[in-house]
Amino acid sequence: MKNFSPKAVLTLGALGVSMFAFAGNKDRTGQAGATELLVNPWGQSTGLFGMNVSGVKGLEAMKCNIAGMAFTDNMEVGVSHTIYLSGSQVSVNNIGLSKKIGNIGAIGFNIMSMNFGSITITDDNNPEGGIGDYKPAFYNIELGYAKDFSNSIHAGIGVTLVTEQITNAKATGAAFEAGVQYVTGERNNFHFGVTLRNIGTNMRFSGPGFAINGDAPENANYQLNRSIPSEKFEMPTYLSMGASYDFFLDENHTKSEKDMPKHRLSVLLNFTSNSFINDYIGGGLEYSFRNMLMLRGGYRYEKAIGSDNSVTMYTGFCAGATIQKGIGEKGPIFALDYSYRPTAHPANGVHTISLRLMTRAKKEKSDDDSDK
Repeated sequence: MKNFSPKAVLTLGALGVSMFAFAGNKDRTGQAGATELLVNPWGQSTGLFGMNVSGVKGLEAMKCNIAGMAFTDNMEVGVSHTIYLSGSQVSVNNIGLSKKIGNIGAIGFNIMSMNFGSITITDDNNPEGGIGDYKPAFYNIELGYAKDFSNSIHAGIGVTLVTEQITNAKATGAAFEAGVQYVTGERNNFHFGVTLRNIGTNMRFSGPGFAINGDAPENANYQLNRSIPSEKFEMPTYLSMGASYDFFLDENHTKSEKDMPKHRLSVLLNFTSNSFINDYIGGGLEYSFRNMLMLRGGYRYEKAIGSDNSVTMYTGFCAGATIQKGIGEKGPIFALDYSYRPTAHPANGVHTISLRLMTRAKKEKSDDDSDK
């Protein structure tokens, strides 16, 4: 049986305390930018509102708790599409890859873009438009690294390049993240995770859109070009920590992957401290049958949610499902994920669907096999 290492507990505790130092103060609520960094584009983890920081594994960990990327078996590739607000023309497209490189660890990249549709151009002389359209372009490009430091401790770091632009204005920045997962229990069924995300550079919009031409004070025939400075803004830093426990609901307790229990029920709790918006607290459940069908759901609470004073579009509930199947004992595994998060009126909810392909690592030959 695996026990908690005092050194590991102290390390995790110190990490959590140090991370709280970055939590900020609520006097700055609503002052952050680049809030697309809070968007999780993956269908599996959003079925739990991204609250599974303690147990997320593989590619999706890059948008939840990057430490979980260390669990990549060999290689995982995924694509996803999110209808962010049904009927609003806002969508999120995403592609990513994670790869295990021997004992070095796992590396990964993720590219996410947000599409806002076409927006009518207006100005002082054309308040109703009629002079064309423009399309905002938001891109996040993330690079990450994660490693197993023992059978129990997994950690990762990542950096995200953030770009926001329209035709005549642009802002760029870089956001950093780090995370730790700790696994223990006789059957590795207790999980604890901590992640700090979006510690980054300040961003500022600039470009021709902040310049105007006006008459010179003493000569109306002469034009002066004046630049309007824009204020810097910070990124939406947050700290998230959670724990989960796996209950195996049948009597098959062997350690072979083939003989793992048919039924698993995982229970999780999570707390997120945000620097610029309300804090979250919530929990969820996930049921798995033979690791082929997974159903999940949860609830995330924040101050005033569901009331007239609510500052979030979500109602707090979330639900999702995964169907995955491997080809033979050594072939790749295909997974289809879906999640739904209801929103308050007049929005029509957020739908996310993703496809993932996972290849399995080749098993080393045992001594018995080599003698044959």
